[in-house]
Amino acid sequence: MTSATDVPLPRLDVWLADSRSITRHAARTLIDAGLVTVDGRPGRPGQRVRESALVRVSAAAADGPQGVTLAHVEQPVHLTVVYEDETLAVIDKPSGMVVHPAPGHPAGTVVDGLKQRGTTWSLLGGAERAGIVHRLDRDTSGLLVVAKSEAAHRSLARQLSDRSLGRTYWALVHSGFREASGTIDAPIARHPRDRRRMAIVEGGREAVTDFVVVERLGGASVLELSLRTGRTHQIRVHLASIGHPIVGDAVYGRPDLALGRPALHAKRLRLIHPGDGSERTFESPIPTELIAAADRLSNVRQ
Repeated sequence: MTSATDVPLPRLDVWLADSRSITRHAARTLIDAGLVTVDGRPGRPGQRVRESALVRVSAAAADGPQGVTLAHVEQPVHLTVVYEDETLAVIDKPSGMVVHPAPGHPAGTVVDGLKQRGTTWSLLGGAERAGIVHRLDRDTSGLLVVAKSEAAHRSLARQLSDRSLGRTYWALVHSGFREASGTIDAPIARHPRDRRRMAIVEGGREAVTDFVVVERLGGASVLELSLRTGRTHQIRVHLASIGHPIVGDAVYGRPDLALGRPALHAKRLRLIHPGDGSERTFESPIPTELIAAADRLSNVRQ
C-alpha cells in the first residue's frame, strides 16, 4: 500500500494532459506520433517524469496529429527589474513564479519573462535556463541576478562558489530563540522516501546556514539568514531541522491559510560587477503579506 509520502512520479501522458489542458487520449496521440521528447529522447506514455526532466512538445503539434488540437499561447510575464545594464540584470521575483520551465510549470517563468524582453541572455546553462545564474524556490520571493553574456555568467558562478556573491534572506519562523545568532551545519540530500523533498542526510552534500535573530515576537521570530552553500531548499530544511520551520511552509512545517506561502524572502544581494569590478548591493522590500503575518503572530503567546 502506498503511503502519503510515497507518491509515485507522474506518467508522461498524465503530466502532459494536465500541463497542456488536453485530454489524456490527446496526450497519448502526441506522444505516439513522436512529437514529445523527454531529456532529448522520444517519450513513452507510461514513463515516469522526474522533477528535473526537460519535456519538449514539437511545434508541429500546434495543428495536432489526427485532429488533436494543442494550442500554444505565449503567456506574458511581467518582471520587476531592480537594475539592468549591458552585462546583467537583477530581478525581484514574486512568490508563485517558477524560475525556469519544469514539469508542471512549462510557462510563465522568469526565463519566459527574460526572453520576452528581447535581450540576449547567456546560454551557458542551456536555452531553457537562459540567463539564470542561481534559483529561488517557486514560493520564495526576492532578488535574482541574471547574466547577459557567458563571461558574466562564469564570473557570477565563481562568486557563488567562493561566496563573494552574498545572499541575505528574511524569514518568519515558528517559536522563539534563546540565542541571538547561530550556524546550522548539516548535510542535505534528497529525502530517502519522498523524492520531492530534501532532508538532513548523513553523507549528503555540505550545507551551512548562518542566522541572526532580528526580532522576537509572541509566537514567532524574525531572522536574517545568509548562505555559505546553495543547496536545494537549504534554509527551509535547516530551520525545520532545529525546530523552527518557516511560517507557511506546508512541505517542511505546516500551512498558514491566512498567508498562503512560506514566509521567506531574498532581501539583499551583494556582488562584484563582472564588467567593472565594483561591489554592488541591491535591496528588496519585505512583501506586505509577510509584514502582516509577522504582525499577526506578534500577538500570539508561545
